[in-house]
Amino acid sequence: MSESKSKRKVAPKRRSDVAIVDNVMTRIRVRHPSLGPSTRSIADFVLANPRQVVGMSVTELAEATGASDGSVINFCRQLDLSGFQQLKLSLAQEVVQPVQFIHEDLQPTDDTPTVCRKTFHAGVQALKDTLSILDADAVSAAVDIIRAAKRIEIYGIGSSAPIAEDAQYRMLRIGLDARVVVDSHVQAISASQTGPDVAVLTISHSGATHETLAATRLAKDAGAKTIIVTNFSSSPLQAYADVKLFTMARETKFRTEAMTSRIAQLCVLDALIAALALANYDRATETLRKTFDVLSLKRF
Repeated sequence: MSESKSKRKVAPKRRSDVAIVDNVMTRIRVRHPSLGPSTRSIADFVLANPRQVVGMSVTELAEATGASDGSVINFCRQLDLSGFQQLKLSLAQEVVQPVQFIHEDLQPTDDTPTVCRKTFHAGVQALKDTLSILDADAVSAAVDIIRAAKRIEIYGIGSSAPIAEDAQYRMLRIGLDARVVVDSHVQAISASQTGPDVAVLTISHSGATHETLAATRLAKDAGAKTIIVTNFSSSPLQAYADVKLFTMARETKFRTEAMTSRIAQLCVLDALIAALALANYDRATETLRKTFDVLSLKRF
């Protein structure tokens, strides 16, 4: 048997980054005596505050324990976990009611009217909270960046992908040269080929998705101006952002799919695009009229 074939046979299978591990708190207690001082302080905090950790970012946990982001990641590795997201998902399985994976406010016994009322209330609250923190100066700065760019690239993965596609559609309607990229490989290639004349808009609820983080970093390194829409001010994505637009949805970060935040993201982007249209009023209204005529051919 050739060496290459042998290597292929013994190569370990790659584990999912978000696979849930059973009894993770027991695993922490068992490993606790062998941990170093910094990782032991993290372990103590996690054991004492598992529900709180489920809703924290790497940076927030590091700050709460006086450790570094790297120490948090190292702690996860010492538990044989692939990363912090896997730790949070595994903790959530132990301390969060299963129904909360659907929506934080629901109870298993809720009837349909109650489900509707709670879901709508959460959406309305997300809009109110987001408006209260939305920085109008940041929106104006984003408008300036986009108006100065020859092209706009929009990145989103997972539940942020349809939001990114909607943003492209609305930009096209007002005459902007916008391109949406929702495939992680194409994002990386496209981002690496941007430059100072390109504006990049990244949409990420958590601000900690590997794919969009990598694409935004590549675009920033290539000289592009970067704008982000995210829910968490401590997210690693903001390190590569020229302009930050924050939503404020009250859902936790253990869920891999954002729900309420999508409504807030859409409203933030609607405000941005409306401001863009007003900043170039004549062109925007003329393009809207033309595209309306084109789209009218699609209707009976």
